Amino acid sequence: MPSVSLNVNGKPLKVDAPADEALLAVLRNRLDLTGTKYGCGEGQCGACTVLIDGQPTTSCNTTVSDAAGKKIVTVEGLAQDGRLHPVQAAFLEAEAFQCGYCTPGMVVACVGLLRSNASPSADDVAGALARNVCRCGTYPRILQAVQIAAKNAAATKGGAK
Repeated sequence: MPSVSLNVNGKPLKVDAPADEALLAVLRNRLDLTGTKYGCGEGQCGACTVLIDGQPTTSCNTTVSDAAGKKIVTVEGLAQDGRLHPVQAAFLEAEAFQCGYCTPGMVVACVGLLRSNASPSADDVAGALARNVCRCGTYPRILQAVQIAAKNAAATKGGAK
């Protein structure tokens, strides 16, 4: 079996996996990073969203060979030095989850959004999360969480925190 070079959550790794294996399967089954969830398997629900080179990407329909050599960040890689990422903290503050199954993909997608748009409108958030499905319907709280995270990030950059 070929060895693939990956950079996952800031760590260079070599993984023995077929080139056409889904990145999601490699993350969950070979690297034990189970925060990224299997949902539809077709890239339509967003439960498997990770950041690849900073862009939200569904890992169920991304092959491990397509991800080779790129920077992959999973929900496990967002917290730093024992502190939640601001988006993770905002999801807790806004109680933006119910069953929690979609939460890792939603959080990762929101991190990607805020990296490209520090002050998104409600329409921007809706557009960025259009491929992330929450079966519990917590969309209003998810929007609130993104707004909280954006506000907290702006306050931190401005020295208010």
